[in-house]
Amino acid sequence: FPGLADVSISQDIPVEGEITVPVGSHSPDEDYSTLDEPVKDTIMRDLKAVGKKFVHVMYPRKSSALLRDWDLWGPLVLCVSLALMLQGGSADSKDDGGPQFAEVFVIIWFGAVVITLNSKLLGGTISFFQSLCVLGYCVMPLTVAMLVCRLVLLAGAGTVSFIIRLIVVGAMFAWSTLASTAFLADSQPPNRKALVVYPIFLFYFVISWMILTFTPQ
Repeated sequence: FPGLADVSISQDIPVEGEITVPVGSHSPDEDYSTLDEPVKDTIMRDLKAVGKKFVHVMYPRKSSALLRDWDLWGPLVLCVSLALMLQGGSADSKDDGGPQFAEVFVIIWFGAVVITLNSKLLGGTISFFQSLCVLGYCVMPLTVAMLVCRLVLLAGAGTVSFIIRLIVVGAMFAWSTLASTAFLADSQPPNRKALVVYPIFLFYFVISWMILTFTPQ
């Protein structure tokens, strides 16, 4: 069309019309970010999440709460508390009991890693950090048992004291084992659950043995 070459469009003519396509109503929550909230709110939210996981361990049942919202703050606190209470035992060494602190960390974290790898090799669907979260939180009954044993040992280390500590540690050992298997059972193949439960049994048994044989200096 040769005639169109002579047509000029003024630069002052405004362009009218909508050039955006609405995709839905904009919610104020979409602009919300944890980077914008106060530090106090962040800490309180994390503390509430840790507290809820402790409640799940106290009342173990088949729940995905520990697996869905996993964290390692609770296991770290339990591990440090248990290590501090075990520190100072009259072991074979003549120092201040320092190796017990490292032993607890090695047993809990390395043991949890081994159990997780065993679960993955057997076809489990649970992730690495989810398993660490569950195994770490389920140490809480044994941490309570250690606290009770420390209090009982203040009254003496006789036969009655040993029987009381044996009952407490045995009950908390069963509690930790049942709680962990209740959370992890559904993530394993039905015909291989026994192969997963056995390492968990040994894991908590070793920790329980350390608590039962603890004697202060």
